[in-house]
Amino acid sequence: MRILLARHGETPWNAEGRYQGQVDIPLSEIGLSQASSLGRRLADVRIDRAIASPLARAAETARLALGADRAAQLAFDEGFLEIGHGDWEGLLASEIQQRDPTRLQAWRDAPDTVQMPGPGGESLQQVLDRAWPALERACAGLGIDDTLLVVAHDAVNRVLLCKMLGIPLARLWTFRQAPATLNLLEGASVDALEVVRLNDCSHHTGLFGEAKHRAL
Repeated sequence: MRILLARHGETPWNAEGRYQGQVDIPLSEIGLSQASSLGRRLADVRIDRAIASPLARAAETARLALGADRAAQLAFDEGFLEIGHGDWEGLLASEIQQRDPTRLQAWRDAPDTVQMPGPGGESLQQVLDRAWPALERACAGLGIDDTLLVVAHDAVNRVLLCKMLGIPLARLWTFRQAPATLNLLEGASVDALEVVRLNDCSHHTGLFGEAKHRAL
């Protein structure tokens, strides 16, 4: 079984450094171009199943990654929604620094200890607790030679990859998930996945040109 785990393309809020979480922000023109590049890379790859977060930025990235001929196979699972940032949604890091500096510092230094403030705010563990079952549902019934495409979000991909790599959620800042990036996972089952490729965005960005966003 192969899993192509992708992140959505860039949005205007990504470019501005706003914490967008579960606010339904669409792709920017750059994001559309990145997703189209992902589609060209996957054009000759057999994809047997495709699941995405229902948020517009992930759904549109998935459609462009699949291409018009395969878009009808796309399904959605709310388990892949981005982390709920609660009261931080829509804010710049500089604004959060003024309002909630202690929590922001903890998010940078010990992210596994943070519960996002306000209604809808989540912790990384809560994201993992819904995203991993969503991955198990997505993989159910796949054969050893089948390929699954999953298009989700930065925090979602990171917590899933932490579990696969056997590293604590406290270490999720030790690798990146670029816009419209691609991770390749292979294994006989969900619990036996190996990370073959990590944060591969060579389809739209040069070796040293990856965008580093200021917010998650």
